[in-house]
Order: sequence, then structure tokens, then C-alpha cells
Amino acid sequence: MDLSLIQRDILITLITLYHQHSHSIKGEEIADRIHRNPGTVRNQMQALKSIGLVDGVPGPKGGYIPTALAYHELNLNIKGSEYDVPISRDGVEVKGATVQEIDFTTLCHPDICHAVIRLFGSTRLFEIGDRITIGPTPVNKLLIRGEVFGKDEVKQSLLIATSEMISLPKQPIREYMTSPLITLRSLDTLRDALLLFNHRHIHGAPVIEDSILQGIVTMSDIASAIENNLPLTTPVSEVMTDEVEEIGSDVKLFEVINRFKEMQIGRLIVVEDGKPVGILTQSDVIRVFPSL
Repeated sequence: MDLSLIQRDILITLITLYHQHSHSIKGEEIADRIHRNPGTVRNQMQALKSIGLVDGVPGPKGGYIPTALAYHELNLNIKGSEYDVPISRDGVEVKGATVQEIDFTTLCHPDICHAVIRLFGSTRLFEIGDRITIGPTPVNKLLIRGEVFGKDEVKQSLLIATSEMISLPKQPIREYMTSPLITLRSLDTLRDALLLFNHRHIHGAPVIEDSILQGIVTMSDIASAIENNLPLTTPVSEVMTDEVEEIGSDVKLFEVINRFKEMQIGRLIVVEDGKPVGILTQSDVIRVFPSL
């Protein structure tokens, strides 16, 4: 079937939006996404409907849905299992586009590494010069960063000059955490904490009583206490943070990267069967892949 460029653009955008929202898509939504006139999209939709690539859904909440023939025409897997590889621009995920295929065209070149990124979505969402991040991919957790230097709107592909490729470790965090835990007790003083931190070269420690996590004390907590004229004989329980972020030891390391950023924390307490067994810090993550 010989589709025009605009018809392919509309059809791919329809499928993308349909997979995102799981309901029929209005022509205006597609027009807004691909920066086309709504009347033009409606006219093309009628043509696509006549050749069996889309179905119309009547009613106030109606719109269009892709048919199985549409997936076949675009050589897409109807299961949608390949559509979960995200693509971000300047750290923000681009809605309406995911990566379907990555082809390294100059992988063996000693100086450059270019790649063709085939999209499930429209290339109109991107501009030459965009700094993008692809991944992580589902199987090998590959993360790719680069700059867009070309577009192929017929094949819905981006041409990028890669600047970085990282394979995120899939091992659980128990392989990277610090264990056994270096801990404090509730009645330990700020002086005790400072001596412990200096001796063990750490910047924080959990407060544990009878194997139960009570809180966490950091150098920042102690510095704030001193600024507020609290004596060094003050128990750490008076300055500790009660709400401590915990995480299971079987969680994969790549899954916790964003957690540090989103929650603006420097450490996580690792637990097994509800009991603290280790600690994972931002420094531990940086040692594994410093470029992050």
C-alpha cells in the first residue's frame, strides 16, 4: 500500500496516542501533535478509513482507532512490547514518541559513532540540534545520549551523533550496598556521632534500636544542631530524621537512580524481611557509573 508522507505521519501518531491513552483519538489531537491543520487531518482520516487502516468511533467521546491492517502496513508488532523504550530531550521525556529500533551505522569508526533511531511516533517532535537521551532499553538496559543532526520523515527516523553509551547494571542493590551497617543508638550523643563519622569516614548513619530503624543522622543534621547552639551531649534522637527512605535488597540498581534525584536524598537504607541490612549512597551509585 503506497501511503503518502502525511498519511504515514498521521497513522503513526494515531497508533502512538492510542497506545498511550487506550481510547479513540480525535483528529484535533493528532493535528496538534504533528502541527497540521485539523481539516487536513480529517480529510486524510477519511482516506485512511476507506482503505481499512482506521476505524471511526461515533459519539461525543468518539474519534479514530487503528486497525490491525495499520500495524501490518507499518511493520509494527501489535503487542506493543517494543514501544516502551523512552526518548528524552534535555532531561524531559518526549510524549508521543518512543524508540522502536537503533542502528549504529558507524560503530567501528575510530572517531565518530552515528546511529539511526527509528521512532514509534513522529519526527516532527524533534529539531536538528536537540540533545536527546534514549533508554534504558528493556533487555540490556542500554542508555544512549547524543545530538540530532538529521531526520528522515519517510522512515520516521532520527540521525544522531552519539556522545555516550552506558549499560546500566542489572544486579540487585545488595551487590553494591555497604554492609554490615555502621549504626548509632538513640542515646548516643552528637559527639559520639562525630567521632564515629570521622573514624569510619562516613557522612551519616542510621539510628537502630533492637534491630528496628528509628531514623538517620547525617553531618548536615549535626551542623544544624551546632548552629542552633545545641550541646554535643545532645542525644542523636533529638536531631535525627525520623522519616527514612527504605528499599528492598532485591531491587535492581538502575531502578534507584531516579529515586535519588526525585526525592533529593543522599542515601537509602536497604532492608530484608523488614530489617535494615545495609545502606546505599549516591557515592555508591557514582562509583558504578560516574557519568550519571
